[in-house]
Amino acid sequence: MSMQTKLLLLISLAGVMLVGSFAAEPSKGVTIYTPYTKISVPPGESLDYTVDLINNTDVVQNLDISISGIPRGWDFDLKSGGWKISRISVLPGEKKSLNLKVEVPLKINKGTYGFTVNAGQYTLPLSVIVSEQGTYKTEFTTTQANMEGQSNATFTYNAKLRNRTAEKQLYGLTTNAPRGWNVSFRAGGKQVTSVEVEPNNIIDITIEVKPPAKIEAGTYKFPIRTATSNTSAELELEAVITGSYEMELTTPQGLLSTSITAGDEKKVELVIHNPGSSELRDIEFSANKPVDWSITFEPSKVDVLRTGGSTQVTAIIKAPQKVIPGDYATKITARTPEASSGIDFRITVKTSMLSGWLGILIILIVIGGIYYLFRKYGRR
Repeated sequence: MSMQTKLLLLISLAGVMLVGSFAAEPSKGVTIYTPYTKISVPPGESLDYTVDLINNTDVVQNLDISISGIPRGWDFDLKSGGWKISRISVLPGEKKSLNLKVEVPLKINKGTYGFTVNAGQYTLPLSVIVSEQGTYKTEFTTTQANMEGQSNATFTYNAKLRNRTAEKQLYGLTTNAPRGWNVSFRAGGKQVTSVEVEPNNIIDITIEVKPPAKIEAGTYKFPIRTATSNTSAELELEAVITGSYEMELTTPQGLLSTSITAGDEKKVELVIHNPGSSELRDIEFSANKPVDWSITFEPSKVDVLRTGGSTQVTAIIKAPQKVIPGDYATKITARTPEASSGIDFRITVKTSMLSGWLGILIILIVIGGIYYLFRKYGRR
């Protein structure tokens, strides 16, 4: 190998080493850093960035700060140390932090949006993915719009009211429930007729519904509306009334007493009325009677008693032969699995005519015997 060739090789090697040393040397200038440069958020979200400016040079860097390319309708606020800034100075080898707040509007199309943080000649591109189609509206929702119960029940629905507008809204709460229904609203544990909701916030609304007492069984629907001057939403609720079970037991004239002769039987007419909103089925009868008494019913059971209807049943009461005269109490009850009604009945026991005449005859015989003895032995 000639000396000229060796010299060329040495020069080439030195050049490669020189280039390598330049590549390994850290780059000079200012680094703009934030950990999250591409994020996904829903419409109406507030984004808070912490952006660091790192001075890698040996001199103080005075940098003009700006945000460029911000999408139309978006708002931003750029501060450092609690101050709004447009220029910042960073010492060699140190860093300064910026606080960037970006407001994504509620009314926005789904997609990817970008903007840039500028510090002098240095830039940091940021991307925001809006994950769903934005709206400028109110959302009024519930997870359980249908409930079932008797007419004397209180139906409680839980709803959520979301303000998806860019302003605080005062919502009025109204309903167009059927006549006789009582509907009230609660928020924060208090009964209300209106609620105030901050932008993009959600509050819980409790809706309490009381149907009329004598309402017929069936399915009832009624709308619940919330509205401001700018926006509104409606929620349809449904209540399934299974009806109420009620029963009244009495007598045709309302008298709750009778009389009976010892050893005889007495028929007492009873009236059963259904004032509820559901049919009564399989009505049975029982009596809490004195010892050795007998009380039976004709018929022994009523199969069906329709709403608002009445029917008569005969109670057949039989007193024992040797019962002591006086007043006796018994409780007569009509019962189904769903309802029952009872009356306290007083029975007065009288002695029979034959027993009365026998008593008088015995008294007369005793008196006659005394008289006979007096006449026979009284003068001796």
